[in-house]
Amino acid sequence: MSSSSASRWTDGSMDKRVRRRYAAERRFRLLGLLAIGLSVAFLAFLLINMAAKGLGGFNQTEAKLTIDFPRSDIILDPATLKGPEAKRAVASADLETALNASAVSEYGTGASDLFGPAAARQLGRDLISDPSLLSRRADLWLPVASAYDVAAKDEGSTKAEQMVAAIGAKGALQRGFNSDFLGASDATDPGAVGVWGALKGSFLTIIVTILLAFPVGVLAAVYLEEFAPRNRWTDLIEVSINNLAAVPSIIFGLLGLAVFLNFMHLPRSAPLVGGLTLALMTMPVIVIAGRNAIKSVPPSIRDAALGVGASKMQVVFHHVLPLALPGILTGTIIGMARALGETAPLLMIGMRAFIANPPQGIADPATVLPVQIFLWSDEVGRGFVEKTSAAIIVLLIFMLLMNGIAIYLRNRFERRW
Repeated sequence: MSSSSASRWTDGSMDKRVRRRYAAERRFRLLGLLAIGLSVAFLAFLLINMAAKGLGGFNQTEAKLTIDFPRSDIILDPATLKGPEAKRAVASADLETALNASAVSEYGTGASDLFGPAAARQLGRDLISDPSLLSRRADLWLPVASAYDVAAKDEGSTKAEQMVAAIGAKGALQRGFNSDFLGASDATDPGAVGVWGALKGSFLTIIVTILLAFPVGVLAAVYLEEFAPRNRWTDLIEVSINNLAAVPSIIFGLLGLAVFLNFMHLPRSAPLVGGLTLALMTMPVIVIAGRNAIKSVPPSIRDAALGVGASKMQVVFHHVLPLALPGILTGTIIGMARALGETAPLLMIGMRAFIANPPQGIADPATVLPVQIFLWSDEVGRGFVEKTSAAIIVLLIFMLLMNGIAIYLRNRFERRW
């Protein structure tokens, strides 16, 4: 009797069970919203913190300097400022010393180190674009050295703050966009550093990675899922691939060091070696995602293609693989996002060297953005703090751009099929 009454929908105990079930669903929904809100809060905190610290790296403090070129210590022939040797002539002219001598005559002895390598580089560009400056007196706006730039942002030493205040009182101080940060490479002075060299190195490295990992990973997935016989060797390969996907990245760095550098003697700190190492790390992820995507294609597609006379190869490459491609690209996006942010394996193959010039090819010495950020974060100069945060912002934008391109390609294939 009690068992029969417990099963009635009109019974009070059944109403309690329904209410408890609905309450559990509400709690689960609230916990999900709480988890999403917590994730968004941490993401917002990261972005706001990086923006507060890093946006200053995209601008620089500039001081006005009047230079009487005919009477200055700058010894340059206007004829040498034309043609391919212009940059070399400017680099050998010791412009930084001449700049500080002019600063002392205009702002006093305390300005003996007001200008640094960034100002000398800007002056060199001005002279190359207008050699007539050497024959007259000119007023130029030039970026100040890192210590004074930091002081202008209310974080510097007392001496630098006093000098900045004195120059600002004369109306000879302004804030400008730091184009060198996006167009220059690494330097010893934080006021002259840039991310272009590391950004170009990251791009070349990721191109090598995707050109190797994607086709090999997709073909391996196709073979294992469609053509490989089911035996102990195939099972061993599958287990090995699954284990490789969980191996710490530094192990792949040791593998790249042993194989590509010590055995094959490829150039150290080159995008070629970095791309090969990251390809080894990314390939298992692509293989696993590719196999799952191929497995999700309905068997009716294969049966229909075989029924109209298609060969096994035609079934796989004309029908199954195009349908599985969006899922394969999803796995590729995950693998590339991991590769873009890796530092440990690249440190093992020597990509932590000081690289002052952008690489011209995949065999030239280079560094990548994560390693550059790591190196700058280890510097003691206060000017490197905001440069590190600004480089993180550039890395996030670069990752979003690369992932956006991959997602666009995936969505395009999804619409096609």
